[in-house]
Amino acid sequence: MPQTTQSVADATSAVQQQLSQLLTGRNAHQSFEDAINGLPASLRGIKPDKLPYSIWQLVDHIRIAQWDILAFSRDANHQSPSWPDGYWSKDVAPPDDAAWEEAVEQIRQDRDAFIALLQDSGQDLYAPFPHGDGQNLLREALLIADHTAYHVGEIIIIRRLLGAWGG
Repeated sequence: MPQTTQSVADATSAVQQQLSQLLTGRNAHQSFEDAINGLPASLRGIKPDKLPYSIWQLVDHIRIAQWDILAFSRDANHQSPSWPDGYWSKDVAPPDDAAWEEAVEQIRQDRDAFIALLQDSGQDLYAPFPHGDGQNLLREALLIADHTAYHVGEIIIIRRLLGAWGG
């Protein structure tokens, strides 16, 4: 039976809703907000023995990667940072509380901007971007969710190692 325009629109709306929930919620894993909630400032820059990064470096990496994916999705002229140096802070700790708050806020704002892009009726979730090598909005949403969830898990592991996870 052929799909009607309404059934396609309903399916697209359902996918948009599910993607938005995936980016903000905590279905099979903790959310970004859960992972950093209640983290003492003194632990943000501690790199546990034999681990390559601190919670600050993971948070800043999430920020940079998500911003890059958002910018790439909106702008054909966007230039991504060099890999890997452009995606990882050399600083083990944030310079101050303001830098931490700014990074966390940018993560939230860029996530919300990406969700707005997903919800934009003028966007086709499945059409390859005119730039890139076949990426589309659906793939980029899944990439943000997958990447963030991976690093949220690492943040929680570090908090457990530091005795600062009760969740």
